[in-house]
Formats: sequence, structure tokens, C-alpha cells
Amino acid sequence: MSGAGAPTLALTTLTDADRAAAASLRVAVVAAQWHTEIMDGLIAGSRAAAADLGIDVDLVRVPGTVELSVAAARLAATHDVVVVLGVVVRGGTPHFDYVCQSVTQGVTEVSVRTGVPVGFGVLTVDTVEQARARAGLPGSREDKGREALEAAVLTELALRAALG
Repeated sequence: MSGAGAPTLALTTLTDADRAAAASLRVAVVAAQWHTEIMDGLIAGSRAAAADLGIDVDLVRVPGTVELSVAAARLAATHDVVVVLGVVVRGGTPHFDYVCQSVTQGVTEVSVRTGVPVGFGVLTVDTVEQARARAGLPGSREDKGREALEAAVLTELALRAALG
């Protein structure tokens, strides 16, 4: 399971000023449409994390995981934080490798080029069961939608504190 060694994100230790800064952020969540059950869990997790921080999110749905990068690029021009959510399940062809490489490179490029933190909530799994275990659904061991939003927001807050 991928959660081993993960840091505990410090949302509970945020100051009132940090919480106010978080609540003022423009945050977009871009979610693919494949694997509805998994995506519903990821979106719910990101929305719950945003609500805990007093953040309203703009949700944008795109057809698939490959389209996440272009949507993130456009949204980075108008938002302080972008979160991408998707799931790619390994099949019997190299398509899995191409999609995973494409989205990882594309989203990384968006974040580095724009300076906007992009939370990466794309599950790359061998089975649907592995995706369910990470999707924040009832019985899931992890909530990658929540984690992706929290990580991106905390990164933006850390950058603002460091850069003044």
C-alpha cells in the first residue's frame, strides 16, 4: 500500500492567519470522468478538505486523464491552486504506461512553468480494488483526493510565507 511513510499534513496546526489565507485562495479541481465510483470518492475527498479550510472550489470535469494537463494549464492562469484527479487502471497493453507518463509530465510541466501548485491525485493502479482502497470511499484505507488538495494548498501557503 502506498501510504507507508507518508507525512501527516499539518492542517490542524494552521494559524488563524493561515486559515484566512487558505480561505481566500482560488482553487480549481479538475477531474476525469472514467471510473465513476472512484472519481466520486476522489472528488468528495477534495471537496471535504476544501470545506475544512473554508475554501470554495471550482470543479471542472474532463473526459479522461490525458486531458487533465491542458485543463490544469488553463486553470493555472486564473487560480492559485489546481488539483488534478483521475484513475488509470493497468490493462493488457502499453496504453497504461503512455497515459501515466503523459499526465505526470504534463501536470509537472504546468506547475513548474506557472509556479502554481498542482495537487496530483491521479491513481495509477493495477486493479480497480487498489483504486477503491485509495479513493476515500467507505472502507478505503486512503483518501488521495483529500491528500492532493491539502498538499497543494499547504504548498501555496508555504510559498507565500517564504516569499512574503
